[in-house]
Amino acid sequence: MSDSVKARIAELVAEINRQNYNYHVLDQIELTDSEFDALFLELRTLEAEYPELILPNSPTQKVGGMILKEFNQITHEMPMLSLDNAFNEDDVMKFDERIREKLTSSELATLTYWAEPKLDGLAISILYENGRLVRAATRGDGVQGEDVTENVKTIQSIPLVLTGSFPARLEVRGEAFMRKSVFEKLNLARLKKNEKPFANPRNAAAGSIRQLDSKIAAERQLSFYAYGIGIIEDNPQEFIAHSEALISLQSFGLPVCPLNQSAKNVKDLIAYQEKILAERDQLPYEIDGVVYKVDQYALQEKLGFVSRAPRFAIAHKFLAMEARTTLLDVDFQVGRTGSITPVARLEPVNVAGVIVSNATLHNEDEINRLQVMIGDEVMIRRAGDVIPQVVRVVLENRGDDVRPIIFPKTCPVCDSAIERVEGEAVARCTGGFTCKAQRIERLKHFVSRKAMDIEGLGEKWLEIFVNENLVTDPADLYVLNKAQLLELPRMGEKSADNILASIEGSKQPKFSAFLYSLGIREIGEATARVLADHYESLEALQNETAENFQKIDDIGPVMANHLVEFFQHESSQNLLQRLTSFVMIQYPQPIANAGDLPLSGETWVATGSLTHFSRDGIKDRLIELGAKVASSVSKNTTVVLAGEKAGSKLAKAEELGITVMNEEEFLAKFPL
Repeated sequence: MSDSVKARIAELVAEINRQNYNYHVLDQIELTDSEFDALFLELRTLEAEYPELILPNSPTQKVGGMILKEFNQITHEMPMLSLDNAFNEDDVMKFDERIREKLTSSELATLTYWAEPKLDGLAISILYENGRLVRAATRGDGVQGEDVTENVKTIQSIPLVLTGSFPARLEVRGEAFMRKSVFEKLNLARLKKNEKPFANPRNAAAGSIRQLDSKIAAERQLSFYAYGIGIIEDNPQEFIAHSEALISLQSFGLPVCPLNQSAKNVKDLIAYQEKILAERDQLPYEIDGVVYKVDQYALQEKLGFVSRAPRFAIAHKFLAMEARTTLLDVDFQVGRTGSITPVARLEPVNVAGVIVSNATLHNEDEINRLQVMIGDEVMIRRAGDVIPQVVRVVLENRGDDVRPIIFPKTCPVCDSAIERVEGEAVARCTGGFTCKAQRIERLKHFVSRKAMDIEGLGEKWLEIFVNENLVTDPADLYVLNKAQLLELPRMGEKSADNILASIEGSKQPKFSAFLYSLGIREIGEATARVLADHYESLEALQNETAENFQKIDDIGPVMANHLVEFFQHESSQNLLQRLTSFVMIQYPQPIANAGDLPLSGETWVATGSLTHFSRDGIKDRLIELGAKVASSVSKNTTVVLAGEKAGSKLAKAEELGITVMNEEEFLAKFPL
């Protein structure tokens, strides 16, 4: 296997995380959107060809995304995972093969699939309690979403009160979308008002559902189709199949797509995709593919999940759409790890309903392969109807006024030398923290929620800190004082106090979070947890060899070399020495003898608002104590830990005679 492929995958993993904000939060087709999409397609293509090289920290393994500050956050009781993609018949056949390999002959005899259009809108979770709509949330990052209850209530097709024999507590999952006719009228009205039109119905739907004024959301005339269920409690009828659940949802008054269809085998799945593709242009709404699911819930449960997606379902994306445009110029952007990415500036062109004006050219090798020059006509493709990329040059139309693309020898931000390691496709700025572009991106990563989790330090403040020479590396954050902050523009006493409090609150990070915050190439959140579980101290990591790193599952030679390179570099050692003088790393409790832990063999459910723990925090604490943490109360539940506004889970525990413990009782028995 070529080391250059491994290196390119690693670079893509690192770079894509910088691009998540605009696409997943703002749902806008802007510069960073196009660049993100192009990089993501390349990553998925490489991972499909080399599945053994998929990294644990790959953005394809998780679910990516963030929360808008204007909305309250809602933690999903059951994560809303995304789906893996198939782009051709071969991918679908491999999906079917993977399913069949994991099932017995008797299980295969019962296996059927369910096929449905993949609506191009916004995934929504709607919670009903005793038949009444009490809460609605966006998918967000899959764990936390945005509270959009009042806006969802304005969608005419969503009942506020269920009908029939419904469960006491039911989470409905589906897609909020905008019909083509509504979209056209909306854009016409915006143009008359000299307002910027929406790029496509998906963006219009996302923008509508995220309106702070529910009256505006109501005017947008959104639609909704339910496609599944999440949590369910006290169900009068047992669902043994996904198709049965959808029928029941319809009986409750919820809309379900009428194009859904059962399929006996992979041949039927492909036939369904071809049928829907042929009908696509005539449909009243936009779709970007179809979804296949194993129908039987028992088989779904056996097949289980990977880190970001279920094994029992897949999205079959439609083939790319292409358009011709002109390459106007090329800019060079600097990533967090110093990667130099050439970005094509294009004559804006409509590709499958989206105006594309930018696309990545990946690296110098790709430029040479394409033989592309500034001024050339180029073909742009949006793979899976989403991701733009330059696929070829229209050489027969090349004029005399084209000029070559000159790859820079020095960094366009800091003027440091650019180097390209032999065997790697990516060229990098050597400036490190001396390069302002890298400095800001590394600081953003350091303070992010899954790293050191320093709230209130967004990109704007970090840019100011860097520009004012207050911060050059993460350790400098811990020597900031109030007097320095108050000298900054638009910095008030309350903001200064909040920032300093957040910095102070980050001084006892988990070992895994601390490792992740360092921004070591290829070391994502999952790999950081693996390392934290294998090494009892930071010193042990610092003194490790590449050979020993590779003995750990999921750590290959490239990743091992990056670890050794980081820990042996003088600048890294100086940074770690400074950081550890400010923070006290919380090393994980050894769990080799899990049976000896106080809650070993017990199943706990946490519900309501807790004072001393976040939802993730109490889950981590219970796991540390040896408990299995469940999302719903059943006869198998050992204890329910109840906070304020515990609701139906507390009532269910009392009904079943399950032990209930409040937070004070818990802390008295298991002090922090």
